[in-house]
Amino acid sequence: MELLTPELGLFVWTLVAFLAVFFILRKFAWGPIMTALTERETGIAASIAAADRVRKEMSQMQSENEKLMMQAREESSAMLKEAKETRDRIVAEAKDLAKIEANKIIADAQLQIQQQKMAAITEVKNEIGKLAVDVAEKVLRTQLSTADAQNHYASLLAEEVKLN
Repeated sequence: MELLTPELGLFVWTLVAFLAVFFILRKFAWGPIMTALTERETGIAASIAAADRVRKEMSQMQSENEKLMMQAREESSAMLKEAKETRDRIVAEAKDLAKIEANKIIADAQLQIQQQKMAAITEVKNEIGKLAVDVAEKVLRTQLSTADAQNHYASLLAEEVKLN
């Protein structure tokens, strides 16, 4: 059992050595260690605070990003709607202009057809008139080729004039 019970001399020297190391460490090491621990604690607290601040800023930026994305989507849909309306308006205007132009072309064509028809009718009437005069001339020449026929025709004309 002697091994388990310490001797008094060993106990005292161990205690003196412990106290000497304790006071030396307290005098030279304890201050810097505590300063380093305090600095580390302050740095960790600052890092945690900075991380919280960054997380809040990121959350705020994310919500701002979402708002900006919503605005961009709304603007793009508004621009698409406006572009569609403009396209439809331009197409409608083009159709209207095409209809107006087509109606104008048709009216001009009908006018030209009417003018050509009237010219053709006039020409046909003139030809008929010429033919009638030619036929009448030939008939009259044939009927009035002799002097007796001329006298007889003159007397007929004279009777018609007296009757009217």
